Amino acid sequence: MVYQIRIRGHLDIQWTNWFDGLTITLENNGNTLLAGPVADQAVLHGLLRKVRDLGMPLLSVICVETDQTEKSEVKH
Repeated sequence: MVYQIRIRGHLDIQWTNWFDGLTITLENNGNTLLAGPVADQAVLHGLLRKVRDLGMPLLSVICVETDQTEKSEVKH
């Protein structure tokens, strides 16, 4: 699954490795967007703990894409 995690404040690009390779985008409004694939809920919770540990306010978490293999098909 691909997630977007938005936090208040700007993170330096040097944090990319700490956030497991997520893309860091600095927005004009002063927020930071972390985006990229997240393997499972345990990894997502780990990322959110890192945001908490930085003391930066969490603004949103959005699942923007799901793995095609997770979609079930209903056959009639």
